[in-house]
Amino acid sequence: MSLGERITAIDSWLLDKACQPLADRLPEKLNALDLGMSFQLGSLLFSAVSIIAVFVLNGMSDFSNMIFNVLIWGLCITFFVALTRMRVLVKPGHPNPFRYMLQGVRLMSIPFTLYTLYQAYTVPPPYFMPMWFNALSNLVFVVGLYLISCQPRPPQARAREDVWTRHLREVGTN
Repeated sequence: MSLGERITAIDSWLLDKACQPLADRLPEKLNALDLGMSFQLGSLLFSAVSIIAVFVLNGMSDFSNMIFNVLIWGLCITFFVALTRMRVLVKPGHPNPFRYMLQGVRLMSIPFTLYTLYQAYTVPPPYFMPMWFNALSNLVFVVGLYLISCQPRPPQARAREDVWTRHLREVGTN
């Protein structure tokens, strides 16, 4: 098994064994895609707070870093908008296209998240808070990507579960 196959197997394991059971236990009105998109929005907000905190600490004197950070944040907004527009591709009972479309993004975001967690842990005291917001932003982003990539449960399975639980409740009360 090559390194690429092992990394793909780890990604599949994270999706199937860690995230999919969580997605299957979510309430019917809150599916994994909605929760994942909320995580993506939260990631954007944490990232914005991180950028603003760095600007406040530096007194906005480093213009090139300021522009670079704002442009990167703009790319993150573009990614969020693209995901929002492509939500219609995810249909209950069909394979989730995000599982394959976002595989490279998921795989690349994990090492970046680990690196930002390391950075946040080793940063000098004045930058402690902004770096932890950045690390939290990356962590929330990864969790959101994995939730978005989970398979939606078919509506028939949910209806069948409701019928059986209702029947068992009726039998138990008689």
